[in-house]
Amino acid sequence: MRNRKLVRSIIILVVMLFALAPALAASGATPEATLRVWVEFRPAAQAEVRSALQSSGASFHYTFERLNAFVVSLPTAALRGLERNPNVVAIEIDPVRELVKNMPSKTRLDTSVLPEQVVPYGVDMVQARDLWDKNRDGKIDRRAVTGAGVKVCIIDTGLFTGHEDFQGVDIYGGYSQTNPDPALWTYDGHGHGTHVAGTVTAMHNDYGVVGVSPGAVSLFMVKIFGDDGLWVSKAHASDLVEAANICADNGARVISMSLSGTHSSRYEERAFDDLYAAGILSVAAASNDGIDEYHYPASYNSVISVAALDQNYVIADFSQYNDQVELAAPGVGVLSTVPFVAIAEVSVDGETFSANHIEYAAYGSASGTLVDGGRCLATGDWVGAVVLCERGDITFYEKVMNVQNSGGVAAVIYNNAPGNFLGTLGEGNSSTIVAVSLSQEDGQYLVANKLGKVATVSSSITWQASGYEAWDGTSMATPHVSAVAALLWSWNPDLTNVQIREAMQATALDLGDPGRDVHYGFGLVQAYDAWVYLGGGKPPRK
Repeated sequence: MRNRKLVRSIIILVVMLFALAPALAASGATPEATLRVWVEFRPAAQAEVRSALQSSGASFHYTFERLNAFVVSLPTAALRGLERNPNVVAIEIDPVRELVKNMPSKTRLDTSVLPEQVVPYGVDMVQARDLWDKNRDGKIDRRAVTGAGVKVCIIDTGLFTGHEDFQGVDIYGGYSQTNPDPALWTYDGHGHGTHVAGTVTAMHNDYGVVGVSPGAVSLFMVKIFGDDGLWVSKAHASDLVEAANICADNGARVISMSLSGTHSSRYEERAFDDLYAAGILSVAAASNDGIDEYHYPASYNSVISVAALDQNYVIADFSQYNDQVELAAPGVGVLSTVPFVAIAEVSVDGETFSANHIEYAAYGSASGTLVDGGRCLATGDWVGAVVLCERGDITFYEKVMNVQNSGGVAAVIYNNAPGNFLGTLGEGNSSTIVAVSLSQEDGQYLVANKLGKVATVSSSITWQASGYEAWDGTSMATPHVSAVAALLWSWNPDLTNVQIREAMQATALDLGDPGRDVHYGFGLVQAYDAWVYLGGGKPPRK
């Protein structure tokens, strides 16, 4: 089934490529409109094809010698000529790769809320502490299996190396593709990469969180996405191939990719096949659309596709499902490191209530009389007021706009179910007023006891600071599997990537339908059981 879909995808892409030039002309687009494509050349004809591309006005992105391919952006008008060039084997669109968009979670914490170290639930769900803290005394056991010495490469948004929970971690290098200064991989202006890295290897200390490998693996980061602050930062398959090659060139045994794209690339697939043949284990997020479509690179045979579970061992409703899903791991409400501290609160009549910032709303502070707006389904008489809005019926954006358009100075949306939530105005939307969310309990208390009092709503965010948040996504599940592979490899470095993969498959906790299924794959990855399967005890004598 997968091979048929892959072939069909390639055919569609190629047809689209060569049909695009006349279609653009018919729509009035200029011949100078460009496409980013892979151009495969015949062996020994690299120079001739390069010359032809230069004559066509191409801008070169990469040359992949092992794939006999250039990646270029060139005018669509040049495509026909390239198609007829006898030295050109094939042309393929270079598909987009994106961060796997995280779903809203329920927990936002800053360091002041974590006076002592928290062990995220996923660490025990994957049996990590059964390898390095069997008696649960809070200390790493003598001669424990920790992941020490295994090089793990994360391809993401960068890494805030100054975070308190990475002090002492062997971060042996990195590279940035998104900035002329390759050293800027140490700046994570987004947060995704730092969160992923924390799940892999946050330090075992007295504060924050601890990773599946407790500060033990050797970490390398390739920054492939920018710092635009959006959840959908874009790259291309060729950027990912280059990043993966950088990982390999720097000794990585595990490549962790919490990213995906909807279209396959045969060149990208060949690149990951080559990495697998070279002994590297690549792990990728299945994606978060909650549908039965393949996303890439996770759906290549040489890559482990990871689905997301919640704390109750149930597959997340956003988790992609198909016959390429191989393993499942914790991916709902995963607490980990972030490179910022976000603080939001509502103060009224001497009491302060912890809140969450509504994504894309304005930051700042505002004071006004506290009024009840019901569900804020329409504008009201709210000039200068802080307006309480119950969640439900319309979007958060519509509620906030109703408050803003009524002259309100801040919107406070409280939950219509127990607990708090993380809300969003939606990508592309914004507000000029502060907007935060409260728990149902706090919102109802304010409505019953504090109306008419002066309330102050404040929301701020400090970047490049040591913070912690719980996020959802197959992005969060992926590093659990990557770190388990590192644990097993640290026990016996002579194992092959095939043996590590087979052990994780054979010992996964079977969930869902008996045997492998499209939602859970083989099941929840289990570090201790895989270790036992591989022999357990002391590593085999060399």
